[in-house]
Amino acid sequence: MAQRRTGSGGQSARWILGTLLLVQGFGSAITQSLWDTSFGVAALLRAAGLPQWTDLLLGTTGTVLLIWALAWHHAGGRERAHG
Repeated sequence: MAQRRTGSGGQSARWILGTLLLVQGFGSAITQSLWDTSFGVAALLRAAGLPQWTDLLLGTTGTVLLIWALAWHHAGGRERAHG
């Protein structure tokens, strides 16, 4: 029977949210600068009156979440190898 690691739901959320924010933030920043349009969450934030640099903030937040998820993944692999 497969064992479920403690916190794996949170780990999945970090991967999903990190990827979403990375694509939405940096993708929207790129499309805004090249084609003067934004999309997704960043477009909603722009419509709410937030400045364009919030796209970069979203992308950076996504990057941090993905790095955290990757570090957590590697730490869990070391635990399984030693335990």
